[in-house]
Amino acid sequence: MVKTKKILLHYILLIILSMPIIGCQMKKELPEFHVEMSHAENKYRIEPVYDRIKTLEGVRASFPYGGSSGGWGSSRKSWTEQHGTPIGADITYYAGYEDAFYHLNVEFPIDTIKDWTKRFYPNSEVEENQDELEEYIYDRKPSQRRVYDEFSDLVFGFAPKGMVVVWLRFSGNQKELGRYQAELVEDDQALETKLFASWSMRRKEVREISLIPDASPEKWDNYRIKYFWKPIITSENKNFRLFWVLTEYFNAEYENKLRPMVLHPKNEKRAIPSLITFFWETGKGEKFEGRVFFDWQRTNEQFKNEDTRDNEIQIKIEADNRDFQVMLNGKTLETVNKRVFRTDREFKESYK
Repeated sequence: MVKTKKILLHYILLIILSMPIIGCQMKKELPEFHVEMSHAENKYRIEPVYDRIKTLEGVRASFPYGGSSGGWGSSRKSWTEQHGTPIGADITYYAGYEDAFYHLNVEFPIDTIKDWTKRFYPNSEVEENQDELEEYIYDRKPSQRRVYDEFSDLVFGFAPKGMVVVWLRFSGNQKELGRYQAELVEDDQALETKLFASWSMRRKEVREISLIPDASPEKWDNYRIKYFWKPIITSENKNFRLFWVLTEYFNAEYENKLRPMVLHPKNEKRAIPSLITFFWETGKGEKFEGRVFFDWQRTNEQFKNEDTRDNEIQIKIEADNRDFQVMLNGKTLETVNKRVFRTDREFKESYK
């Protein structure tokens, strides 16, 4: 009898000791991602009180420690990786600039999440099947690990009046998942007690220092306006070869397009670009990088006046590579700045 008890205790001990290992193995098998809290501007910083990222697998995931940071769509901070497939969020936070607590409890579009979290986006030229390069793939081979990025970051953006935008990031690509509306918490005494218990300032002091009476989400809501358009980059030089185009948008999306995708851009619904960066060559030792910065207001006004769904932002490079023109459907598009640099970047089809 004593021997049986010892054997039983031995097995129980083995099970207990193996539980952390099993837990670690399960976590490694789940999708891994980081969570970021960004804000519209530094003066619109928020402080979470309670937070939970809902996952398809039922495992717990949460926000990083501290308040929001960075700029719209990027906190510029990393934290401990979370595990699972994010399918929603339950967040209660304090916006000091409004002296208000908000509660956001949302479910993400499950079909979109399942699709996007299975994608792999190229970040550089692929090693094989270059002529068949797609915008993304679903099956990444071991040899493609360095050139295809998986879902890596779940990014939250907090704007005034409870506006919350969520993006999914794939290293060189970021896509907006949706715009959500947090609800104002009317009875917030318990939340005030919890949040300010660890603060050196009282709520009245925060209000006096941080309150912004006219805080509005309009600017960042406007950034989400989209039009059907595609970028067309050409040159007067007959030896022109376009290799790479990176586009950043005012709505905090960005995309990374490689050859041959850049040669056949799609007419898609896109936000107004804030910056387009592009690389090209016209011969051996003639390697260039161009950058064009846009003004949202002026660009949006010009798009509104175009009565078509087949728009083109056209970048026409001069034959000597010194400058380029920027147009919308053949009409000059006013920009903030244009630049051309020489570069040493090598591509597979570079001039040798």
